[in-house]
Amino acid sequence: MTTPFPFTAVVGQDDLRLALLLNAVSPSVGGVLVRGEKGTAKSTAVRALTSLLPEVAVVPGCRFSCDPASPDPGCPDGPHEGGGGGTSRPARMVELPVGASEDRLVGALDIERALAEGVKAFEPGLLAAAHRGILYVDEVNLLHDHLVDLLLDAAAMGASYVEREGVSVRHAARFLLVGTMNPEEGELRPQLLDRFGLTVEVAASREPDQRVEVVRRRLAYDDDPAGFAARWADEEAAVRQRVVAARELLPSVRLGDAALRQIAATCAAFEVDGMRADIVMARTATALAAWAGRTDVLAEDVRQAALLALPHRRRRNPFDAPGLDEDKLDQTLEEFAGDDDPDPDGDGGGPGGGGGQPEPDDGPADDGAGAAPPEAGEGEPAPGGAGEQSPVRAAEPFRTKVLSVPGIGEGSAGRRSRARTEHGRTTGARRPEGALTKLHLAATVRAAAPHQRARGRSGRGLVVRRDDLRQATREGREGNLVLFVVDASGSMAARQRMSAVKGAVLSLLLDAYQRRDKVGLVTFRGSAAEVALPPTSSVDAAAARLESLPTGGRTPLSAGLLKAHDVLRVERLRDPARRALVVVVTDGRATGGPEPVALAARAARLFAAEGIASVVVDCESGPVRLGLAGQLAGELGGTAVTLDELRADSIAGLVKDVQRRAA
Repeated sequence: MTTPFPFTAVVGQDDLRLALLLNAVSPSVGGVLVRGEKGTAKSTAVRALTSLLPEVAVVPGCRFSCDPASPDPGCPDGPHEGGGGGTSRPARMVELPVGASEDRLVGALDIERALAEGVKAFEPGLLAAAHRGILYVDEVNLLHDHLVDLLLDAAAMGASYVEREGVSVRHAARFLLVGTMNPEEGELRPQLLDRFGLTVEVAASREPDQRVEVVRRRLAYDDDPAGFAARWADEEAAVRQRVVAARELLPSVRLGDAALRQIAATCAAFEVDGMRADIVMARTATALAAWAGRTDVLAEDVRQAALLALPHRRRRNPFDAPGLDEDKLDQTLEEFAGDDDPDPDGDGGGPGGGGGQPEPDDGPADDGAGAAPPEAGEGEPAPGGAGEQSPVRAAEPFRTKVLSVPGIGEGSAGRRSRARTEHGRTTGARRPEGALTKLHLAATVRAAAPHQRARGRSGRGLVVRRDDLRQATREGREGNLVLFVVDASGSMAARQRMSAVKGAVLSLLLDAYQRRDKVGLVTFRGSAAEVALPPTSSVDAAAARLESLPTGGRTPLSAGLLKAHDVLRVERLRDPARRALVVVVTDGRATGGPEPVALAARAARLFAAEGIASVVVDCESGPVRLGLAGQLAGELGGTAVTLDELRADSIAGLVKDVQRRAA
C-alpha cells in the first residue's frame, strides 16, 4: 500500500520533490536533508519515494542485497558467483530510530562465539538492510553525534566497517540517505551539514487553495486507501519510468568546462569551505540534465544545483540563517558564462575578486552616547510600563572558558562534563547486564584463566564461558542542561553594559551548541520572572529571544531564581539523567519585593541544598563594586566569574585558575 499522500500528491513542495528525484537518478549526489516546521509532510514525502524507485535484483539468500550481475567480492555471505540468477524485490526504505545503538546501526559481532569458537558470527545492522535502497533518519538533528559520524562515513565510502577486538567485517553499504529535521529542536553541526549533498527548506503553504487540496486528498485516502492509490498509479508509473530513463542517460551527460567554471566560481564567490560543494554541484547539475532528458549541462542546471547544494554550507554557526543571495548567484553565473576560454585576467575569486561579499553586520556602535547611567531604571514601573527600554544589540561573541558540572554523570552524549558513556576512554570492567557490547579483553582473560584446568583445557586455546565475559566501562563527556537566568532590570539597562551582557550570553550559547547541550532562558525584571525559552536543543531560538529582550524596572532576583528552580524540577521529571548547569547573569542587586536580599539568599540556598551546579557571571562595573554577585555565588554553592574572566584567553581568568588550584 502506498503512503497516505502519494509522492505525486504532495502539494507545494517542488524543491523537495526535485531533490529526492535527483538522488534517485544519481545516488552519488549524496542524499537530502529536509528542514522544516512540524506538520509539513516531510516524512510523508520521503516514504512515498520508495514507490517510485525501480525494483532491484538481489542474490537469493544474501543478507547484504548483493547484485547478482556484480556481487561484492568481500560480502560476508559470499563469495557469490558473478552473472548468476537473481530475484527481484522492491527497493527498501529502512528507518533509523533516534534512540538506536551503534550495534543496531552497523551490526554486531558475537564476541562470545568469536572468543570461544574462533568464528565470525556477524548480525547485519540497518546499514546492510539499506544497501541499494533508502536509509531514512527522522529527526536527524537529535541523533547522537557518533551515530551521525558512522552513518555519513558509510554513505561517503559506500561500505560499512565493523572492527572490534581484532575481528573485522566489511560489507557494501550504498544507499540514498535522507534526513528530516525541525530546526526548532536544534541544529546539526556545520561539519555534518556539509556531508549531506542537498538540502531543502519546506513550510506549510499559505495559499488557501493548496491547503484545501491537501486536506481533500487526505480525507479521500482515509475514505478509500486502495481506490486513492489506484487513482495515482498511472502518474507514479510514469515518474518511475522517467527515473529509469534518466539513470540510463546519466553516463552520456556531458559536463563542459564552461559549466565547471561556473560551478567553481559560484562556490568561491559564496566562500563555502572545502571542495565537497563543487563536487556535489557538478553531480547535481549532471543529474538535472539527465532528468530533463538532455546530454549537456546548461547554466540553468548549475543555478538550480547551487540553490540545492550551497545554502546549508554557508552556515558558520547556528545563528546564521541558511539561504543564498539569488541576485549574487545570477551575477556570478552571468560573469562566467560563455565559451570554454578561461578569463585571462581573473583574480582568483568570484565577481570582483570576492568584493561582492556581504559586509559584516557589526551592529550599533557602543559609544555610550545617550546611554543611561548604571542605576537608571531602578524604581521604574514593571515590564510594559514607561520605564521599559528598547532592546539593544549584542556585542561580538567570543570563545568562553569551559564551564562544567562537577562529578561524573550518566546523561546523553555530549562534550561538556565527565560521564559514563558508551564511547570514550576505558576506565574499568564489570559483568555485562544483558547483551555484551564492549568487551574488556584483559579482564575477560583474567576471569577465565583460573578455571582452565577445571574445564579440561588440553590445547592452546582459552576455554571461555559466558560468566567470564566482562563489559568495558568507559568515561567520556555528556551534554548538560544549561539554564540561563538573566537579569534584565534597570540596573543592567545601561546600553554598553547590556550589550556586553548579551554578547557574553551569546558566547555561552555558542559554546553550548558546540558541546551538544540543551539550553533554557529565564529572565527577570520589574516585579516578576518569566521563562523566555523552555529547555530546548535549539540554541538559535535562545539567541533570538535574547536579541529581543527588553530591559527596565526593578530587580526581582528571588523571583528569577525560584522560576529557574521550577524549570529544573519539571525538567528532572522529563530527563532525570541530564544534569543541569545554572548560569546566573546579574550584578547581584536585588530590589524587587519586601526584604529582597534575604529572599534572594533563601532562594539561592535551594540550589545549594540540591547540589545543582551554578555559575554567576558578575556584570557589575565601575570603580566602586559591592561584590553582591560573589555573595550570591556563595549562597548558590557555585562560583563567580566576571565578564572579562569568562573569556577563554583572559589573563585574569588564567591567574584566578592558578590561584584556585594552589589553594
